[in-house]
Amino acid sequence: MNLSKFNKSVTLNQTLSKHNWFNVGGNAEILFVPEDIKDLIGLLKSKPKKYEIYPIGAGSNILVSDKGIKGITLITKKLNQISIDNFGVITAQAGAVDADVARFARDQERTGLEFLVGIPGTIGGGIKMNSGAFGAEFKDILIDVKAINNLGEIKTFSNKELQMGYRKIGLSKEWIFYEARFKSSKDSKDKITTKMRRIIHLRKEAQPTAVKTGGSTFKNPINKKAWKLIDEAGCRGLQNGDAMISEKHCNFIINLKKSTSQEIEELAQMVQDKVFEKSGIRLDWEIQRVGIK
Repeated sequence: MNLSKFNKSVTLNQTLSKHNWFNVGGNAEILFVPEDIKDLIGLLKSKPKKYEIYPIGAGSNILVSDKGIKGITLITKKLNQISIDNFGVITAQAGAVDADVARFARDQERTGLEFLVGIPGTIGGGIKMNSGAFGAEFKDILIDVKAINNLGEIKTFSNKELQMGYRKIGLSKEWIFYEARFKSSKDSKDKITTKMRRIIHLRKEAQPTAVKTGGSTFKNPINKKAWKLIDEAGCRGLQNGDAMISEKHCNFIINLKKSTSQEIEELAQMVQDKVFEKSGIRLDWEIQRVGIK
């Protein structure tokens, strides 16, 4: 692969622990941090087909293997532009932080995006997972998304085409989101600010903050709360090495100091087994586990 054309954007064998909230994981075989959309499209069109691409936004909902990631790890943090048109449609690039998009909407006196301030991630990851919080999800506000595949082909997908469900979408992994449009409506900045402050307060009250965690570990089963099943199975505060189930919210795993990805996986498996033994319900991962097994 010719790296000289992208020498500012591509590096080899770089640690991924600083690119995810757990602060764990091995190295990226190839780390790609595009300066802009043109940079992204250029590499995708020129790279050999054998190199798979794995995009990482804020790294808030992933668990990177201790053995790292083969192929190209795409860090989207520089693709973070946000804008608004005359009709109140807000456009955000994939690397834009959810909370920054919420604040941008507030400053433009546009409502409907307040819940994004409670989601610790980026727009690209939020769409991929149909992330949600405080009674709202991405599918409620998304108009459409522009995506690019491994061949550098570009396509726009409507909300309906994405088939967005609970923490999932119906689109193949070959497509990488790079820009999305969101609907909004007019409201006063004061009212929007009040809503956002309440969301921030509720999040701090209910969830562990300022710690190394990947967010909600397991999806909620139908008509059940994962945290409650975990608590009832006696897993609150359960530890495996430096990985621990949060005392504050037991659907969160915390890296206390120097946990490994394997320790986190083992702890999650222990929780799944204990919950199944207690309730007969097998919890499914919400956090995305990526990299070499």
